[in-house]
Amino acid sequence: MVSQKVTIKNPTGLHLRPAGILCKEAMQFKAHVSFRYRENTANAKSVLSVLGACIKSGDEIELVCDGEDEKEALAALIAAIEGGLGE
Repeated sequence: MVSQKVTIKNPTGLHLRPAGILCKEAMQFKAHVSFRYRENTANAKSVLSVLGACIKSGDEIELVCDGEDEKEALAALIAAIEGGLGE
C-alpha cells in the first residue's frame, strides 16, 4: 500500500467533470484506489463516491493505492490532480 497527500487545485473543486476525469484515470489500474478527506474515505473509481466527498479547491486529500500496480496508479493520479484534471 502506498499513499500521498495532494492539494486540489481546481478553482471549483471536484465537481462532476474533474471527478469523472479522476475516476477514469483511477479505473485504468488494477489497484484499489481511494482517498481520505477528513474522517471519510472515498472510492476514487466511483464518481458518486468522489462527488459525495464534497472536495473544494484548496482541500488536501490523501490518495491511497493498494494492489499490484499501486505505485504507477499513485503517480498517475497525483500528476492528473496537479495538472488540474482537465481545467
